[in-house]
Amino acid sequence: MLTRLHLFALSPFILVCATAVTVMLGIAWRRQHTVTALVSALGLNLALVALWLVWRTGEVPTLLLVFDNVAVFATLLILVSALACVTLSHAYLDGYPGPREEFYLLLLCAAAGAMVLVASRHLATVFFGLELLSMPLYGMLAYTYRDAHSLEAGIKYLILSAAASAFLLFGMALLYSQTGRLDFPGVAAGFAAGAWALAGAGLMLVGLGFKLSLVPFHLWTPDVYQGGPGPAIAFLATASKLAVFVVLMRLVMEIPAFRADWLPGLLAALAIVTMLAGNLLALLQSNLKRLLGYSSIAHFGYLLVALVVADGLALETAGVYLITYLVATLGAFGVVTLLSSPYSGDDASALHHYRGLFWHRPYLAAVLTITLLSLAGIPFTAGFIGKFYILMLGVEAERWWLVAAIIVGSVIGLYYYLRVMVTLYLVEPGMMRRDAPSDWGMHAGGLVVLGLALLVLLLGVYPAPMIDWMAGMTLFAG
Repeated sequence: MLTRLHLFALSPFILVCATAVTVMLGIAWRRQHTVTALVSALGLNLALVALWLVWRTGEVPTLLLVFDNVAVFATLLILVSALACVTLSHAYLDGYPGPREEFYLLLLCAAAGAMVLVASRHLATVFFGLELLSMPLYGMLAYTYRDAHSLEAGIKYLILSAAASAFLLFGMALLYSQTGRLDFPGVAAGFAAGAWALAGAGLMLVGLGFKLSLVPFHLWTPDVYQGGPGPAIAFLATASKLAVFVVLMRLVMEIPAFRADWLPGLLAALAIVTMLAGNLLALLQSNLKRLLGYSSIAHFGYLLVALVVADGLALETAGVYLITYLVATLGAFGVVTLLSSPYSGDDASALHHYRGLFWHRPYLAAVLTITLLSLAGIPFTAGFIGKFYILMLGVEAERWWLVAAIIVGSVIGLYYYLRVMVTLYLVEPGMMRRDAPSDWGMHAGGLVVLGLALLVLLLGVYPAPMIDWMAGMTLFAG
């Protein structure tokens, strides 16, 4: 039965949905691009305030959702990502010749789905949240449909996402057939080791692996990243993947089927292959968005180490790494988005678009340099803290193959990140350039990427508040 406390705990989700409805009614009444962006940003900020109040209240469990520390933590990152993407979308769509306001409606719906996903404690809400997250993303990726690459990205993600959902549903059905329950505690209590239960867990892992771009379920990633609009890819690479990873964490920690027999070994193998393949394939790229796509694959390979260990500092490590990855990735895609606006065809993603960027857009070049250094795990950036935690976790658990894969993958990654950074400072007569708007610094999007770069440096130099926050949180209810 829903009580006032439950409704209060649901308030961030309700506010995001109410904002989506308001945007939809505003589109029906009168199209105003800037007003729509402001309303979307206001709704997300109100949801952040409500989330702070929910966090002060404490854990509030319901049958389908649980508003514990992990839900609050993940929802905070989702709302921050959505707010950054709304700001970047305004700059990106400013010159778009078609309808612009619907993009914000899709973005708000996707954020609502991600919020449901991270708070799920029932397999039904896992599926509902995943679909509410995925379906708006189809439209966001194909939003600039006059560009064949954008349309291709939306269709590819639609088809492979549907296949992933089929695996996920079949896995849920097998778990239900063995336990007769769909809620996480019920599935855990009724679990009996058997081939069908393990098959169900394996099929669910395949479905979530597609969403996380784990090797060998990663083939859609580079094409979708290259073709999709900048703000849509920024949301897909951050909030969407974060939400799916949190669900996978809950499943591994709470349901014995995901820790039984051969599944931890399978997770370890997936982690090693994903780390190495993601980094090696990134070496071959001459397109920055494809390169960042493969980089994202590698980073979630690193994050799988926390699920393989699933003990000790694993939860704290996963939280720290998610924060550092999200901040750097939003900054990198933010620069790509700003360089690609106003809309004028394909996004500025080829490396030759960035050749000599420092000499005519020094602030954007500085932001991209800082975020790439963080993704590479260079000291005095946030990424170094995350990479150090992952490495320390592998050493503490004596998972030496994982430790070796982390080191090798990091060395390979350093090469292709440096290759992009060197390109930013080169000059060649007659080179192709794709300039950002001349007054980018006056746009909110420019302030967002600059703030993200400063946050990367701040977390790298002074990570104590982030570490204390994660260490002081019990991420999962008992």
